[in-house]
Amino acid sequence: MAEQLRLMAVHAHPDDESSKGAAATARYVAEGVRVLVATCTGGERGSVLNPKLDRPEVWENISEIRRAEMDEARAILGVEQAWLGFVDSGLPEGDPLPPLPDGCFGLVDPIEGALPLVKLIREFRPQVITTYDENGGYPHPDHIMCHKISVVAFDAAADPDFHPELGEPWQPLKLYYNAGWTKARMLALHEGMLAEGLESPYAEMLEKWADREDRGDRVTTRVECGEYFEVRDDALRAHATQVDPDGFWFHVPLELQRRVWPTEDFELARSLVDSPLPESDLFAGVRETAHAR
Repeated sequence: MAEQLRLMAVHAHPDDESSKGAAATARYVAEGVRVLVATCTGGERGSVLNPKLDRPEVWENISEIRRAEMDEARAILGVEQAWLGFVDSGLPEGDPLPPLPDGCFGLVDPIEGALPLVKLIREFRPQVITTYDENGGYPHPDHIMCHKISVVAFDAAADPDFHPELGEPWQPLKLYYNAGWTKARMLALHEGMLAEGLESPYAEMLEKWADREDRGDRVTTRVECGEYFEVRDDALRAHATQVDPDGFWFHVPLELQRRVWPTEDFELARSLVDSPLPESDLFAGVRETAHAR
């Protein structure tokens, strides 16, 4: 009997699971893979980015509201979800940047911060874990710490001498970083919009791209998931405080997205199985191992 395939996606805040890799997640759920989203923080210091909800009563109850939004997104994606229990750091702004608030996730020791994730890995026993790269995908302190604790936990979960009270050791087989927005992806969608005679929402961002680091050359794995783009967008809209349903992210027709860039992309950071690159499946090399058991 084949072993159940299990994927864990480690994210910094509620809404990150819906804006990063969500269509691939939905595809794997539809294929029968168990998917667990580990959410590091509650998003307590996040902004209200939807102008329709920018009201005092929303700001006053942002923590409870974001948990409810997470519940709705979880149901749409069909995933399981667990909170790691850390407190949102907020995104520092100003020059010079202010110090991070005491007790926030961005200030935890990565070894200590990895403890609840190690416990969750040992309980859920994922073969594959996704997280962010060393820059956090973008330099938010919570995203960077999410990367740090994920890298620690990938190895520590398998070490029988590392906090044995957290459960039986388990070794994940593959670790991926979400590639997110690469210049190639944005340019393809931009040119696709122009070819259709439509106004591209990406023109200004592309003009400023020189100020950003492009991770496109690090992509190893492209997961075909275009038929789940609508599920992804519905899950993102469930985080109503965090995204304007009439805004930037929803301007490109889904049909065009499916034609121009039908994949979500990842960087294989660690692998303990044979999985020749490039890949089209996060479980490449793992399926063979699972079927052999």
